[in-house]
Amino acid sequence: MSQSASVWVVLMVALLAANLPFFNGRLFGVVPLPMPKTLAIRLAELVVLYFVAGGIGLLFERRAGQIAPQGWEFYAVTGALFIVLAFPGFTWRYLMKHRH
Repeated sequence: MSQSASVWVVLMVALLAANLPFFNGRLFGVVPLPMPKTLAIRLAELVVLYFVAGGIGLLFERRAGQIAPQGWEFYAVTGALFIVLAFPGFTWRYLMKHRH
């Protein structure tokens, strides 16, 4: 896979991972919970999925060559990007009115 294609794959994985907590009532889309998911659970799930998506990006980077050193700035920017990618799911879950 080319470097350009791997970047697009990581972005698509990040988009799906960022919205999964808001579109699904199960923990990580797999584990059923005895109670409805609260916002705190969804945000904790979002943090875990951020690191999963980052790990996938790290695997692609390792396969392409030498891994570049990352400082706190990298994690601040990618965390903010992940939150922005989660906005459609948050909007759908909390800001839109749903008919029951």
